[in-house]
Amino acid sequence: MADHAVERLGGKTLLQAADKPMMDFLAKNGRTGRLITVPEGFPPGSEVANTAILGYDLNKVYEGRGPLEAASIGYDMQPDDFAIRCNIITLEDGKIITHNGGNLQTEDARVLIDYLNETLAKPINEREGCERVKFICGIQYRHLLVIKGGNKHIECAPPHDHPNEEWKGLLPTPCPSRAGGETGSRTGLSPAATASLISELILKSQELLPQHPYNVAKAAKGERQANSIWPWSGGYRPSMQTLMEQYPQIKSGTVISAVDLIQGIGKYAGLKIVKVPGATGLADTNYEGKAQAAIDALQHDDFVFVHVEATDEAGHDGDLDLKLRAINYLDQRLIKPIYEATLQMEEPVCIAVLPDHPTPVELRIHVNEPVPFLIYYKGMEPDDVQHYDEVSCVGGAYGLLRLNQFMQSFMSIDH
Repeated sequence: MADHAVERLGGKTLLQAADKPMMDFLAKNGRTGRLITVPEGFPPGSEVANTAILGYDLNKVYEGRGPLEAASIGYDMQPDDFAIRCNIITLEDGKIITHNGGNLQTEDARVLIDYLNETLAKPINEREGCERVKFICGIQYRHLLVIKGGNKHIECAPPHDHPNEEWKGLLPTPCPSRAGGETGSRTGLSPAATASLISELILKSQELLPQHPYNVAKAAKGERQANSIWPWSGGYRPSMQTLMEQYPQIKSGTVISAVDLIQGIGKYAGLKIVKVPGATGLADTNYEGKAQAAIDALQHDDFVFVHVEATDEAGHDGDLDLKLRAINYLDQRLIKPIYEATLQMEEPVCIAVLPDHPTPVELRIHVNEPVPFLIYYKGMEPDDVQHYDEVSCVGGAYGLLRLNQFMQSFMSIDH
């Protein structure tokens, strides 16, 4: 939900302009600061930022989005599996129009994924004489491509970072330093062969998907089609300690999110996954259901991680009004009821609020910039910050933290 100053808002950021009395109250009565969530050399993606926020060293555990989403979906990765996130996107006139296939819904996506397994994966597997490729359905436009023996040393452009750009120049390529051949015993394909295979899948999907009845009907209505796959951010099965192994203060924990990626991080972190009915990953998500799930989890867990995707998606769509509404919904329909419930709990609860990264509405992409955060518990000595936003939190008592310093600070609070 972090953003830049916007001329249409009189030079204010969206957090400065939004109606968010609960977050402002917590900031006024708590302590604030800013956090660098993306380590040097890593892309400013949610998989990087959320893992860093939870205190992990990305240089030791990072394997991309694919393996995290595989864990959430329930796919048990094998040692020779290369798992890569696979969006279904919209192309028009040779350009990427949306990264989400025109807000593709899961029930429609499942039909398209089955179709791709039959018409795209099956011929390649028969040609190879083994199961080389398979698609696994996730949520909405977010799916998984698994390549047996695939190589992670390739460069794939995240589609949400390239709206209205020509797609042909964004096809996967081998990492320059790794293009020549094998990179280790885990992989059977070279980086060049893996990049070539993924490019083949993309091109063939652009022939097949427009022929599917779902897209034929969309075209007849003049609506955006889900007419291409776009794989990106792949890797092997990661090796991660649980949060309980890292922080003795945590005996048990829960993650609440509509997004496979976040659920996957939570699973590797040893957190229980709670799936809330009606949680969509968009501004129409079930805020009240997520709030109640968090309140219920706090009855028996030491740590609860609640993730809301709505403001990120609104930022990618460049929809200023929707993003402002989503900030208000988050404030009033999720944070407020959680805060009010904690007042009735016997054991004190410490609350932190922060984005994982900015997604400015006028850029429509993730950017690697510090995010504002607040930490609150009843009775703590507040700093002088009166509002929760990107500008006010510069003067917060925590100053500018980096990566695992946030979790260390959060876990060191003894009240």
